[in-house]
Amino acid sequence: MNHTTAQNRGLTTRLAGAGTALVLAAGALTLTGGPALAKDGDVERSGSCSGGTSWKLKASPEDGRIEVEGEVDSNKNGQKWRWRLMHNGSRSARGKATTKPPSGSFEVRRVVVDLKGTDKLTFVARHPKSGEVCRGSVKF
Repeated sequence: MNHTTAQNRGLTTRLAGAGTALVLAAGALTLTGGPALAKDGDVERSGSCSGGTSWKLKASPEDGRIEVEGEVDSNKNGQKWRWRLMHNGSRSARGKATTKPPSGSFEVRRVVVDLKGTDKLTFVARHPKSGEVCRGSVKF
């Protein structure tokens, strides 16, 4: 066997070993990592409010009912907001919330009855001082 053939075999062996290591590393990443995904049955929506604020709305199955989570993120701590949750056009809940550190956001969580058919859930938040409005809906 000449010198070049021995070098090629050594290179082939190193490349095969590197390829195996790469496949194993990719498998480990698949098993352990990545961002958390929504659970089966969750419905999520997000968007922008009338100003620079953003909103998120999520509905999830909860023991035969529906868990609804609405979030407003203005990146400003201490803002006072009024919010309401509508369920198929009827007010289900309302309240006041203040954005808090570290992100300048607030979250509202309620569990509502899962009505027959498709439920439409709407979360509306208003910042009275600026007049900014956040509105998001999901069908569950």
